Amino acid sequence: MNKHFRITLMMLLLLISSLGLFANPTSDGEAVMWNVYNRDSGNAMSSTLTMTLTSAKGAQRVRSIAQYRLDSDGIERKMMFFLTPNDVKNTSFLSISYEDGRGDDQFIYLPALKRVKRIAKDNTNEAFMGSDFTYDDMGTRHPQLDTHTLLGKETLAGTPVVVVQSESKTPSEYPKTISWIVDGQWYGLKKEFYAKDGTLAKTLVIDEVNLIDGIYVIGDMTMTNHQKRTSTRIQMESVDFAVDLDERFFSERQMQIGPRR
Repeated sequence: MNKHFRITLMMLLLLISSLGLFANPTSDGEAVMWNVYNRDSGNAMSSTLTMTLTSAKGAQRVRSIAQYRLDSDGIERKMMFFLTPNDVKNTSFLSISYEDGRGDDQFIYLPALKRVKRIAKDNTNEAFMGSDFTYDDMGTRHPQLDTHTLLGKETLAGTPVVVVQSESKTPSEYPKTISWIVDGQWYGLKKEFYAKDGTLAKTLVIDEVNLIDGIYVIGDMTMTNHQKRTSTRIQMESVDFAVDLDERFFSERQMQIGPRR
């Protein structure tokens, strides 16, 4: 190998390295969040949810929900039907997320009004059904919506995690979040939400993750609102990945009909 060729090859390798083409997938925040986004969550799923809302004074309201999800052709569809108590019974929620980075399409059916209402894009930071989750939390946030920075690696509850800071590219109620992601398995154990003034506004903690049919499923999580001193806990049970679903089920008509019998 002559000297000129060696110098040219070295320059090429340095250029490729500077572009990050040889980067370890866990070496930068964006790669981590893409791994989270692309993590296997099954093509179709049904489950039951128990949502417990706790007020600042400790009073609790418990809701039962039937949930369905379908991931096909680059589109993820989620449908939730509120079963109890009576003040939310027959309310339903539909969220449609797109792999191409478009914002989620979201709809809610209010039985008292007997109509389906579309959630406006600028209202996605509002509380979902009076809980500590927002409409944005109930969708699937696309990695392209934020700038991601790897803060480092830690151990959380005895589990190796990577810590990623995400900053929204557009105006948001929570312009910065910090996520603790299980390294190599790509599900979250904790997420902090920061308000516009930089203070910690909310914290999401994952207390239980179950391996079902080879897929990691969050079984118990709690969102705590530090400003309001309230919290919302969601527990997932009766998970079924063998459910038969198609796109026609995720419709405004089905929102009014109710869950499958």
